[in-house]
Amino acid sequence: MVVLSVGLQPSDGTKELAERLGIQLNRFGFAEQLADAPTHTTKPGVFVAGAFAAPKDIPETVIEASCAAANASRLLASARGTLTRTREYPQERDISHEESRVGVFVCHCGINIGGVVRVPEVMEYARTLPNVVYAEQNLYTCSQDTQEKIKQKVLEHGINRVVVASCTPRTHEPLFQDTIRQAGLNPYLFELANIREQDSWVHRGDRDVATTKAKGLVTMAVAKASQLKPLYRQMLDLDHRALVVGGGLAGMTAALSIAEQGYDVHLVEREEQLGGNLRHIYTQLPSFNSQFSNETDPQVLFTNLIDHVSQNPRIHIYLGAQVEDVRGYVGQYTTVVRLKDGRREELGHGVVVVATGANEIKPKEYLYGQHPAVITQRELEEHLHNTQYPIPNNVVMIQCVGSRDDEHPYCSRICCTEAIKNALELKQRNPQTQVAVLYRDIRSYGFRELAYRQAREAGVLFLEYSEKQRPVVLDGRGKMQVEVVVQPEGMQVTLEADLVVLAAGIEPNKDNDVLAKLLKVPLSEDGFYLEAHAKLRPLDFAADGVYLAGLAHSPRFIEETMAQANGAAVRAVTLLSRKQLQSAAIIAAVNERLCSACGICVDVCPYSARVLDEDKGHAKVLEVLCQGCGACVAACPNGASFQRGFEFKQIFGMIDAALARV
Repeated sequence: MVVLSVGLQPSDGTKELAERLGIQLNRFGFAEQLADAPTHTTKPGVFVAGAFAAPKDIPETVIEASCAAANASRLLASARGTLTRTREYPQERDISHEESRVGVFVCHCGINIGGVVRVPEVMEYARTLPNVVYAEQNLYTCSQDTQEKIKQKVLEHGINRVVVASCTPRTHEPLFQDTIRQAGLNPYLFELANIREQDSWVHRGDRDVATTKAKGLVTMAVAKASQLKPLYRQMLDLDHRALVVGGGLAGMTAALSIAEQGYDVHLVEREEQLGGNLRHIYTQLPSFNSQFSNETDPQVLFTNLIDHVSQNPRIHIYLGAQVEDVRGYVGQYTTVVRLKDGRREELGHGVVVVATGANEIKPKEYLYGQHPAVITQRELEEHLHNTQYPIPNNVVMIQCVGSRDDEHPYCSRICCTEAIKNALELKQRNPQTQVAVLYRDIRSYGFRELAYRQAREAGVLFLEYSEKQRPVVLDGRGKMQVEVVVQPEGMQVTLEADLVVLAAGIEPNKDNDVLAKLLKVPLSEDGFYLEAHAKLRPLDFAADGVYLAGLAHSPRFIEETMAQANGAAVRAVTLLSRKQLQSAAIIAAVNERLCSACGICVDVCPYSARVLDEDKGHAKVLEVLCQGCGACVAACPNGASFQRGFEFKQIFGMIDAALARV
């Protein structure tokens, strides 16, 4: 087998679409973006996301889509909700005195299911199951036509519980719940049998096994549906303010985006000035792919951001401040911040955006800190910002310093581009300067490949070295020397160097674990904050109401950081824009008579929904956080934890009250 790894190119219709929208394309036919405004095209009000802007992976695509949504939301903030209509549902049918009457709808899902499972056979089998009064098959059960048919059949056959045999409940359960609600049924009188991911995709090579298993899954779903009772959700108050932790590029961008979408923001920065790592970036890589001048000065971006953030009346800035404690839950957080004068202030907010940044790794090798002519790429950039800086005759750059090793096994992503950018600047200042870049792998992906080619054409020498045979920097008389065994030839080369520049990587903040524990969010094995799902939820934590952006998540470029910050902002606004929050319908509860306050349920709860009430001596549940997973029920040694719908709380309250009287 030969597997070809093919690239991406614009689709045939993109040029026509761009002409209709009045947006410009770059030299490769992708949509042109403004350098200092990710997802903004050359026409105001038209935004771009995903592979139409440039070749990219799924996480970056999802992040950019959220960024585009944030930019659109900022424009539409004043009109938000003015055209919204509240859907009216019929009065919920009281089924408390009815026998179970189950309707089963089996989906072909095109060839996804129907190409493996014999759907008509499963449908006929479902008709024979106890309590089933109606069963049918549909090509696509999630289609609008089938939704209408389900509502019609519920009314026609007096169905009071519905089973759909189709694909994952993760994506389709809310749709079907809303459908039966429109038919007058409680949405929790629905059960889904996953005969795609759990059946047809597993047993693609055996139709008999797949069909038999589908029957079993439908049998279980019908049996469970027959026992379902109506459940109801609580409405909870929401604090319509945000907390952004970190005042660098990501933090300021997120705070400004949230504020411009109409919500107040607490911006907490532990340093006594805003800016973070952006303060040390002076130049951007030229946009070789662009058909017009499309470059930005990072220091202009830095100055403009600070001005806009400082002047926005919705943003409340706390400099020299440290987060000491975080209490509460999604929608109702209280954060204690220690200010630089020692005072402590409590900040109320409904959501949190973590944008605490990261640090440049301080090299421990190649004579760094021992010889004044050994510096980092960041330090070289600061020198080059000074137009009077004397350009050396011989410069040697060493890549992967502090990255891709035992201590930091990951790639810091920006180092190759940083080296190419500074090498081009050196050659532009003095074309006679000899620049050699010693690398393990050059990773100038996407349009940055053009800069790599430009550097080679300008005479920059790229020499590969092996991890096992790293370069050696020698402090010779008058000049330094760098010895390197060039790959793949294995030839040893000695380079004279007036300046040695180290591409130091990026490492997470040392105190990330402190804030992570306060917010109850995870860190990756490398010490960066860990998102809920790399592709499905790259901006969220597993804990609802907490989002992340920038270097706190991973090493990234300026435009990527801004896109992620805007994306995190719109995720936060998605929650802040609600009038109230709803708890889950199936949640845990505590029988206070049986609870011994052992704390086991608190330790095992993956959503931090369990706490100990020390005054009353028993555990309790924060219902807005509980997702009804049952972990606490399984772990409780006293049988004090149980799952319930909201209506059972009143029942158990009445029982406990009666027992207390006895």
